[in-house]
Amino acid sequence: MLTLRSIIAISIFASFAPNAVNAFAAEDDFELPDLPTPKEAPKDTSKEAAKDVPAKNAAKDISKDVSKDVPAKNVPEQSDYDGPVNFAPIEASSVSDGKGASNSSGKIVPKKIPEDLNRPLQVGVYIGVKELYLKLEGETIHMTPSGNMVKFQGKENSVTLDNKEIYGEGNCISIAPTKKELAIACYPGHFYVSASKGLINAVNVVDVEDYLRGVVPYEIGKLDSSRFSALESQAIAARTYAYKHFGSRESMGFDVYADTKDQVYKGLQSATPLTDSAVKATAGIVMTYNGEFIIAYYHSTCGGETETLATWERPNLPYLQSKPDLRKDGTPWCSESSYSKWERKFGEKELESLVKKNAKEAKAKAPDFKRIKNITVKDTLASGRILTLVVDTDKGKFDVKGDKVRWLFKKNGAILPSSFFRIANKKSEWIITGKGFGHGVGMCQMGVRGRSAAGQDFATILTHYYPGITLERFEK
Repeated sequence: MLTLRSIIAISIFASFAPNAVNAFAAEDDFELPDLPTPKEAPKDTSKEAAKDVPAKNAAKDISKDVSKDVPAKNVPEQSDYDGPVNFAPIEASSVSDGKGASNSSGKIVPKKIPEDLNRPLQVGVYIGVKELYLKLEGETIHMTPSGNMVKFQGKENSVTLDNKEIYGEGNCISIAPTKKELAIACYPGHFYVSASKGLINAVNVVDVEDYLRGVVPYEIGKLDSSRFSALESQAIAARTYAYKHFGSRESMGFDVYADTKDQVYKGLQSATPLTDSAVKATAGIVMTYNGEFIIAYYHSTCGGETETLATWERPNLPYLQSKPDLRKDGTPWCSESSYSKWERKFGEKELESLVKKNAKEAKAKAPDFKRIKNITVKDTLASGRILTLVVDTDKGKFDVKGDKVRWLFKKNGAILPSSFFRIANKKSEWIITGKGFGHGVGMCQMGVRGRSAAGQDFATILTHYYPGITLERFEK
């Protein structure tokens, strides 16, 4: 039963507890970029942004040349689709070799950890949920909101308490939204549990290095020893991302979410000796540019070319460039990904229904139309990803911009894998042919896997995807 000892273990918040956590529903939850903290946010004026958004003629850009992995075809105007189409050309002179430099590409600079970062990370693991389960002293405790209080229901007894901190037994805290998930849940550190507006919030307060043990296996996979530098690269990118976001969600009482709104983190349930070793081997290493943490965006599959922040209509940053990511033979480093090439098909009526339904989420001002006459790529970004997609309807035309084009075709909860695609109509069917998975900005995780297997170390890998960075090691 819920013993007196258990109630004492669920002690009152310490004086350094985070602010009260409010229920929060993100607008999107798929690989969304998070803005830097206000004091570091770049100026976002249309004039500045325009400098980093090259407006290319779509037909000329697509048909001029071909990338190595896509057959040459002209972009169809109406209904002459006949298979895959070209994307922006990739210059052969820009391909990278297989091995790359060693760590001599840049020494790792030791640095005393700043005082404001010398604290645990606060991770919003469960924010705005209806119930949670906790394993404490061998008993399953059901937690539900009671106004702005939390009710802890044991087998026989219950108690309703204010915001509380919970410490586990041994090295793990078992907390989850279902009993099934509770059986494998294992979180380091401790939790703050609170309620707000009839919903529960659980924030994991955890050392950054332990946090990374629960990020690396989920963000890049467990892999094997032949790709150890890929695990190291992911650990450094994730650590940099975490430190960059210290205090970024202060008003909500934590630093980062535990899902794709920030980085996927599920505690230690999938940590392995090898992923733990990668975290330990790179302990404290972060990426900076001009003395500031970089915004370490990464994605699954770039399709052979990375992209700039122009895909989100933001001013560019010097370490987030659009650049080829190809082997000497012209094949993408991420070619082992199942999303190297992909295709989606929609019936005409189906697409019209989806566009009407998704236009708002895609940030498009669509008229109240009945029929789609045509969909064309107006212009592209440096990589060949779409900058402007034009939808021509019986009530006029409207545009969809950048990475948001993926949301226009959302079906069964899934958006398009990337904005690196072309679209055509053939025999009353819309066919989208594309490559890549994710926004394309920063580090390509499948490319990292390929580079690691080819023998590249983490310094070579990271300085390719984030050119001009400095690697620093925090020391406490």
